[in-house]
Amino acid sequence: MRMDNMAMPQPRLDRRFSVCDRVVFGHRLSDYDPNFRWGSSDDENGAGDSPDNVHHLEYSPMSYEGSFALEESNRPMGHSRYCLVASKQMVGIFLTVWVKSDLRDEVSNMKVSCVGRGLMGYLGNKGSISISMSLHRTSFCFVCSHLTSGQKEGDELRRNSDVMEILRKTRFPRVHGTGYDNSPQTILEHDRVIWLGDLNYRTALSYRSAKALVEMRNWKSLLENDQASSDRAEARNEETKNSKGWNEGKIHFPPTYKYSNNSDRYAGEDRHPKEKRRTPAWCDRILWYGQGLYQLSYVRGESKFSDHRPVYSVFSAEVESINLSRIRKSMSYSRGRIEAEELLPQSHGYTELSFF
Repeated sequence: MRMDNMAMPQPRLDRRFSVCDRVVFGHRLSDYDPNFRWGSSDDENGAGDSPDNVHHLEYSPMSYEGSFALEESNRPMGHSRYCLVASKQMVGIFLTVWVKSDLRDEVSNMKVSCVGRGLMGYLGNKGSISISMSLHRTSFCFVCSHLTSGQKEGDELRRNSDVMEILRKTRFPRVHGTGYDNSPQTILEHDRVIWLGDLNYRTALSYRSAKALVEMRNWKSLLENDQASSDRAEARNEETKNSKGWNEGKIHFPPTYKYSNNSDRYAGEDRHPKEKRRTPAWCDRILWYGQGLYQLSYVRGESKFSDHRPVYSVFSAEVESINLSRIRKSMSYSRGRIEAEELLPQSHGYTELSFF
């Protein structure tokens, strides 16, 4: 762990349930590592495979959108529109948070928690990274996870178990004396939560049936057999009326998994002897929890560096803040009243005298 000249207390990570191998807090362009390499799916990599052995990512958070990259290239060095506030990697899971530079001073109470759910229920080839932070007076939690893979009987229950363990074991210990004695300690205690990643939920259909629905672009019928959608529906039926539960935007794009290398063809179409056939599924998802979050878009990308297709989402978030100018004006008005009262003559013979 290293701190990059930031005027904030070093977070104390609860290592009883966490698998932490690197975390960076910073706000400089140099904090982003352009040489970071991403792994492919779990069908390609073994439990201990390093992400350094696979294809290099051709774009970064600073250049994945053309207009944004052009705008940034015209800015003087050190005057970027966005800055890095947190970055964490655990084996093949990577989560990074960037904010607009003019909001950097409003970000506080930054903490990171990792939960390993790989081999023996502990190693970090599966699991989650969670970053907790406050923007003004609103708490946010970003969760990136890679859940148990597979489409055999019982694999869906293992994924559900991963989710429950991540919710149970993720902890953000409070650091007393820092002004955040009531900060959230679990994922669900945050005001706004966004959960993303390779959730690995599959389509409960045969390859042939799912492929036919994909060719017809019949997303409705496919989603009726989507494990993640059915599991959330069952969870909603068990929730109390006061719980809003997890939400996901409407899906209007093809399944994101599994593609042949560097192609637009689903794996198994040509029955290549070395190619594993997998039923097309929406493994890659973005969910949110809590009020005050509004999804503006939910689409997939067409990058071919993996056997998955990435998904993107844009949200609008409500944030509670303090109007400092109004407070200063109110304090100035209060001081003026006190000074005016001090100039008034002292009252005699009255038990109470009110001027306002």
